[in-house]
Amino acid sequence: MADTGPNVLIAEERIAPRVDELAARISADYEGVDELVVIGVLKGAFIFLADLARRLTVPHRIDFIAVSSYADGDQRSGEVRMVLDLRESIENRHVLVVEDIVDTGRTLRYLVQQFEARGPASVRTCALTRKKARNEGEIRIDYLGFDIPDMWVVGYGLDYAERHRTLPYIAALDPATLDAD
Repeated sequence: MADTGPNVLIAEERIAPRVDELAARISADYEGVDELVVIGVLKGAFIFLADLARRLTVPHRIDFIAVSSYADGDQRSGEVRMVLDLRESIENRHVLVVEDIVDTGRTLRYLVQQFEARGPASVRTCALTRKKARNEGEIRIDYLGFDIPDMWVVGYGLDYAERHRTLPYIAALDPATLDAD
């Protein structure tokens, strides 16, 4: 079967205004703070983080981390591990963790626990998308872009086997159509 390509789930025209709204809320919530440390979770959050950070009106610094919960491609290993850590201390600083997608919530829960143990002034979370149906227990998302159905999505930083990240929209994708010959 040939690659039929992704089907648009959230159009580019819906993403930009939502990022504006999130940036306005974050800026209002952190008004008066000396500096916000915005931490992007690589690789998926890089596009969302760039757009969000450009719209923030509060002083902020950007850092990145990389975690892995996938053994290869789309096969989950079940454990989260840090692949790349922060470059600077977050002790006594306000932290905003920016994720592309919250699926089960394990990765975000792991990151919040890791960061809270480092003595920050606060830790809040921001996610572009959430698969609410797959969440395992309570995970706090302070700033949420979109709830999405339980399907594989690509675009705007989200990928399938490192493909489709740079699409300007979020699309549903059937991985079986890509793997079949």
